[in-house]
This record gives sequence, structure tokens and C-alpha cells, in this order.
Amino acid sequence: MAESMRDIKRSIRSKENTRQITKAMQMVAAAKLRHAQELAEASRPYAAKLREVIINLAQGTKDVSHPMLTSRPVKKTGYLVITSDRGLAGGYNSNLLRLLVQTVQKRHQSNDEYVIFVIGRKGAEYLKRRGLPVISEVTGLGDSPSFVDIKAIASEAVQFYAEEKFDELYLLYNEFINAVSQQPIEKRLLPLASDEFAEDQSFVKTEYEYEPSQEEVLASILPRYAETLIYSALMDGKASEFAARMTAMNNATDNATELIAQLTLQFNRARQAAITQEIAEIVGGAAAL
Repeated sequence: MAESMRDIKRSIRSKENTRQITKAMQMVAAAKLRHAQELAEASRPYAAKLREVIINLAQGTKDVSHPMLTSRPVKKTGYLVITSDRGLAGGYNSNLLRLLVQTVQKRHQSNDEYVIFVIGRKGAEYLKRRGLPVISEVTGLGDSPSFVDIKAIASEAVQFYAEEKFDELYLLYNEFINAVSQQPIEKRLLPLASDEFAEDQSFVKTEYEYEPSQEEVLASILPRYAETLIYSALMDGKASEFAARMTAMNNATDNATELIAQLTLQFNRARQAAITQEIAEIVGGAAAL
């Protein structure tokens, strides 16, 4: 009985230490989430202004024939998936990677029909283990990545499309809805919908002067816009990652608290049984005398 009580006390101390760690990780994730949300919001005005310029160009040019605005027969597809470098974030990575695997299995007959660009160590390791065609990866990003950190892979993905190495590019990431809800989604990044630009009347049309010409400015700005969308998705993914980790650590803390309560009750019952047994032995010994 004494040995059992020592085991229970040792288990309680272990759970208390675990609870301290998960509580600290929850608080750190909450602080990083606020910062990630600020970065995500700060990146939106630039993308919005680029979009405004593109719409003005598309509406002001009679014949928009840039390859990034033109659909072509799909022979090969590109996917850019944004995961995290670290785990302990609930279903953040697993749900997104499951969506990717289900998508390629449904859409393609063989690995020759698609290629994958991946951001994040978890995604790169998972996809390589499954033998999927990962052709470029970026890992080791910090908690507050800059555009420079992912410019190489974003430019490569956009350039591959421009060179017709594949005919469409999809972006997969976790969309941040709120602190307790993140949704893995797939969005077509390329080709950009020229009809959408041409018909957008969401803001007042602004007159710009272009040098050297509207067509050349459009050719220069479209790749930057696509790269900016990738960066915005990364910022959304970072906010989702910290929110998922905060929720996971909160659940772990609650589970540890529940286990500690159960073990404490078990310890008290064992101690009461030990005391009762000692009293019975004392009474039995006194009666024998």
C-alpha cells in the first residue's frame, strides 16, 4: 500500500510539471498569436493596392493577354502547401496534409501529373515519406517571417507557371477564422481570373499614368501580386498555427488538471484505507492483550 501511495504521489508530481509546461506554452502561443494577427493585417493593404492597380490596368487595356490571366489546357498542376516547422498544434498540420493527399488522389492518376512546393518542415517530412513529388521546400522560418524568407519559393512557383512547366497553381493553407477556429482550404492562385479583375467595381476607379506602357507594367506587377498572395497566406497560416497551438495546450492543461484531481482522489482513498488498516491492527492487538 505504501509503495502504491508513493507511485501515486510521483505520478501527481509528474502531471503537475506537465501542466506547468503546457500552461506556459499556451501563454506563449497566445502572445505570438496577437503578433501574427498584427502582421497578417499589416500585409493586407499592400495586396489590396496591388489589386487596385491590376484592376485599373485590366479595365483600361482592351486586350489583356498576359499568360497569368489566361487559362490553358491542364496537363500538369502545381501545389504550394504551407505547414509549420514544429508540432504540438493539434490538427493544424494533419488536417491540411490530409486535404492535400485527398485532393491529389482524387484529381490525378500518377505523380507525374503534379508537383508540390512546401513551406514548413512538418509538411516536407510527411510528403517525402509518402513519396510525393516535392520539388522545392523552405524550412526553418521564424515566428515572424518576412517576405524575403519565402520570396525564393514563391518566385519559383510563379516562374514555373509562366514557363508552362505546369498549367495551374493551387495554394493550400490554414485559413484563420478566429482564435478557436482554423480551416484548411485550397485556393487556385494561377491563372488569375481576368474576368474578376475586369468586372470588379468595388472601389472608385483611379486614373494612373503608366511608364513605359500599361502592358509592360501589368507584366511586371502580376508576378508580384501572386507572390504577395502567397505571403498573405503564410501570415494567415502563422496566425492559425499559434491559435491551434494555444487551443491544444489549453486542452492539455485541462486534461492534466483532470488527471491530477483523479490521482489526488485515488491517493486520499489509499491513505484512508491505510489508516483504517492501522487502526484495525491496533484494536486487534489491544483486544488480544
